[in-house]
Amino acid sequence: MRSVDAGATPTDGRLWVFQALEWMTMVSTRPAVLIAGAGPTGLAAALLLARRGVSVRIIDTALQPSMYSKALAVNSRTLEVLQDTGVSDCIVAAGWAVQGASLHQHDRVVLQFDLPTTLGVRHAMTVLPQARTEAMLAEALQAQGVSVERGVTLKTLTQDDAQVTATLQHLDGREEQAQSALLFGADGAHSAVREALGLDFAGSNLAEPWSLWDLQLHTSLDPWRAHILFEPDGFVFVLRLQDDQWRVIGNGNDPLAALRRIGSLGVVSWQSQFHIGHRVAAQAGVGRVALGGDAAHIHSPLGARGMNLGIEDAYVYADCAADALAGDPARLHDYAVLRHQVHKAVVRRIGAITQLVHGRPPWLRWMRDEVVPLAGHLAFARQLMLRTVGGLDHPLKTRP
Repeated sequence: MRSVDAGATPTDGRLWVFQALEWMTMVSTRPAVLIAGAGPTGLAAALLLARRGVSVRIIDTALQPSMYSKALAVNSRTLEVLQDTGVSDCIVAAGWAVQGASLHQHDRVVLQFDLPTTLGVRHAMTVLPQARTEAMLAEALQAQGVSVERGVTLKTLTQDDAQVTATLQHLDGREEQAQSALLFGADGAHSAVREALGLDFAGSNLAEPWSLWDLQLHTSLDPWRAHILFEPDGFVFVLRLQDDQWRVIGNGNDPLAALRRIGSLGVVSWQSQFHIGHRVAAQAGVGRVALGGDAAHIHSPLGARGMNLGIEDAYVYADCAADALAGDPARLHDYAVLRHQVHKAVVRRIGAITQLVHGRPPWLRWMRDEVVPLAGHLAFARQLMLRTVGGLDHPLKTRP
């Protein structure tokens, strides 16, 4: 038998064994699904896949979860799809159930919608800041043995018939070539995954910025309802977060002026401005790579659909991806087709509602002020609004 000394060359059998062991380790630890983005969509996808026994790896560029919350309400559809994970019960216990919405003109209520429990759902829409919802999803994911890898950015990706290879950059500048069977892009409106796929993100933007405040408000407004105030130069949306803390969103010159007429303002804990776009990615998936959440669709916060639609994406993706990994690759195509249809329909509907409510130009403001209060009393219009807000305006389909 030939002996092998310490100075063995690269042609020696010992190095081949080491290389084989390294390859076997890489294969055994390669995740079935790499998820880019640890917002609510990515976290929900990772959780739902992990509960199915699918190995997942989830990365995010941010070093810490955001302490600010864009989304505030978890709708009935989201609570339905997360029910088996235990997260829904946590959300319901920590938040409060919205009883309805009130429409105000000239400081008086002209229309009210009550959120009934007769829409075939277990839970009503529940107010809980997005940061709290994300924390609950992350905790449930941790219980499945999966932690978010933070400070890791997806730079590029390629795919073939066997796998996806993503170039990841770590915080220390190190680059990694990460292989996975599938990749789910939940990395936000400026998605690197969508860009790597070369997909258009067509749509439109509203010209004016919208303003947002989280603040103390002492008011006669019903604290168990959402409120929309129609103003001459726009609108104001008001929703209580907890105790005397309220979220205010408006597009006029001074949205807070309307609140000063009906209450007193206190400390502002967060203030921001943002622009509204209504856009849908050209496709929701290409080959082994799929998109969900803001990477696939963005729209105004009216209707409370952003985070909720993304979590619904995650639910459908988990079902389709698990089937694909089990030997039915056509299920990836199912996801792309099913969700693209939903994305287009929801963004179109929310876009129309937003154009109407924001009250510009003047002829549209006249229609808003005169027609909406009347139409809102019609049964079909009320039902459509209730189902839209509840996320129930389309069937939840995981198969064509």
